[in-house]
Amino acid sequence: MHATLPLLRRTDFPALKRRVLDTLQINLGYRCNQSCLHCHVNAGPKRTEEMTAETIDAVIDFIAASPAVTTLDLTGGAPELNPQFRRLVIAARARGLRVIDRCNLTILEEPGFEDMAAFLAGHRVEIVASLPCYLEENVDQQRGKGVFESSLRGLRQLNALGYGVDGSGLLLNLVYNPQGPSLPPPQVALQAAYKQHLGEKYGVAFNELFTLANMPIQRFGSMLISKGQF
Repeated sequence: MHATLPLLRRTDFPALKRRVLDTLQINLGYRCNQSCLHCHVNAGPKRTEEMTAETIDAVIDFIAASPAVTTLDLTGGAPELNPQFRRLVIAARARGLRVIDRCNLTILEEPGFEDMAAFLAGHRVEIVASLPCYLEENVDQQRGKGVFESSLRGLRQLNALGYGVDGSGLLLNLVYNPQGPSLPPPQVALQAAYKQHLGEKYGVAFNELFTLANMPIQRFGSMLISKGQF
């Protein structure tokens, strides 16, 4: 793994000032069932770091004592792999919070997680799902062979439960990110292309597409260095 921190440039970007905290994003751990090239936290199956039950308790206590917090955003790794994931979701939803699960879709096919999609739907969890392209070749190149087909099966499973379907209230949003040292294209145009391609060719529906730029650190940064692109 190439070190990226020494290559990051110092800037005069203004200091950030915190105002009211209404969204709490929690990284539940670096364990993941994938090892994507673009991952800026170097998550993967061999990572063991994860949020403990005691810290989860502290998060729940914080939510209970913080009425301004209205959204809980869960990420990882694959956040669902943390044994405390369901307990945290249930606790947050019982307090009326909007809960977002940053899902990689393929976790829905992992042994022991076959009921995860139904759990998310039952608790009306909003899903923000990674799908870095609507073309199979590009997805498999970035995320591993077979990931695209597994992701499609996950999307169809979610659609069958009402996710991405007009009027259901179950939100399913997708995320695009570039595979190299470039910025993403305009979000509105790319969303239209995603909807047309996935809908017409695969019968898959979703609500919105979010485009983002990758942080050039950890595995993604190391890959850029190896290719002479950093």
